Amino acid sequence: MTEQIPVKNITPNGKGNAGVDLYAKRPAIYTKAFTGLFRTIRMGGGALLFILYFGTVWLNWGDRQAVWWDLPGRKFHVFGATFWPQDFMLLSWLLIICAFGLFFITVFAGRVWCGYTCPQSVWTWVFMWCEKVTEGDRNQRMKLDKQPMSAEKLARKTAKHSLWLLIGLVTGLTFVGYFAPIRELIPELLNGQANGWAYFWVGMFTLGTYGNAGWLREQVCIYMCPYARFQSVMFDKDTLIVSYDAGRGENRGPRKKDADYKADGLGDCIDCKMCVHVCPTGIDIRNGLQIECIGCAACVDACDSIMDKMGYPRGLVSYTTEHNLSGQKTHLLRPRLIGYAIALCVMSSLFGYAVFNRSLTELDVLKDRVLYRENEEGRIENVYTLKIMNKAQRDLTFSITASGLDGLVYEGKQQVAAKAGEILSLPVELSLDPEKLPSSTNTIAFTIQAVEDPSISDESESRFIGPTLR
Repeated sequence: MTEQIPVKNITPNGKGNAGVDLYAKRPAIYTKAFTGLFRTIRMGGGALLFILYFGTVWLNWGDRQAVWWDLPGRKFHVFGATFWPQDFMLLSWLLIICAFGLFFITVFAGRVWCGYTCPQSVWTWVFMWCEKVTEGDRNQRMKLDKQPMSAEKLARKTAKHSLWLLIGLVTGLTFVGYFAPIRELIPELLNGQANGWAYFWVGMFTLGTYGNAGWLREQVCIYMCPYARFQSVMFDKDTLIVSYDAGRGENRGPRKKDADYKADGLGDCIDCKMCVHVCPTGIDIRNGLQIECIGCAACVDACDSIMDKMGYPRGLVSYTTEHNLSGQKTHLLRPRLIGYAIALCVMSSLFGYAVFNRSLTELDVLKDRVLYRENEEGRIENVYTLKIMNKAQRDLTFSITASGLDGLVYEGKQQVAAKAGEILSLPVELSLDPEKLPSSTNTIAFTIQAVEDPSISDESESRFIGPTLR
């Protein structure tokens, strides 16, 4: 029976962590250019993400930017919807949905998020393309780095780092453009009239992108990202992972294309190391499942191309499962995956309902610190401050009523006009004949309703305080 996902001790002298120099110089990783199905899928997905990230910020919705996180105004515009700090719970729901989505895809297909859509990976692939354009493919870059400094080497390095910084700058400008309208931000930055924080954050994201995608690269995935650490807890024997078929590939060894390699006791692996040369984290997938593997399938594309040249079947390195490698049946539908899917569907449905049915107004009632007072007519009075928020994108007029006690008299404005996004503070008084007071503490309710659209309304409870009854 084929051994399950082979694991090989690759630490020096087999000493485990004791044989690893924690302060050893980081080995440079030179990735080789390649083509293949999964590379095409990854490029298509990356292009879509780039269009969404860099393009959305330039869209307009009416007289404003379509997606604009207006922090000074405490408004968060997403196309036709405007969210307020009071809607923060929706963000919590969204983050929980994203977490369950990540759990679901990880149980089903391992670290495909890391390999295909993680910003660190997407930007790193773009930066590696810049290396290829300016310094050449793998062997040319290795040769260039070994050469002493020359005019050509300086020019190539300068061109590479200039492209990195340019991409980092555009990334930083776009990110800040979601918080400060980008059509105004760029001219203000160029004229020196932008806020100091704008320069700071553009610079921070420029350097952050340049450092993470240009210099740190796989170090972010291996040491800084927590996802790599808890992924193993979520894997099971039916999780799709990038793996090497040791039963088919071993023993490894070079050979001629038409040689009878089976007679020599060799497997399909010709030990070309192409799977290593294309890996962005520099691992050898033939050593088994490793924490550094981000599931990008670059090794799958590279190995398939070699298998095609040799005339061997594809799939020596492939997306597979531990059960499949051991000759057992893979179970795509299993309790944990179904549980995540149900939770994801339920929460997504509830989130959608909450977003599309959220109230476009909000009422908060603040009771005055003076518990109660007696007016000239001998009635018991309570004073309140109503905070009325118009969360709609149009001006509204609200009618105000109070209820909860028989004989309760509302003294204040019966209607109030609120502009789009305006928060009004309105003092009101309620009075009641002391003979009709059921107890010293009573529950009452204020209700506001838009005159233009009765479906826009809100209610908030408070207390009506009176003297202690004997």
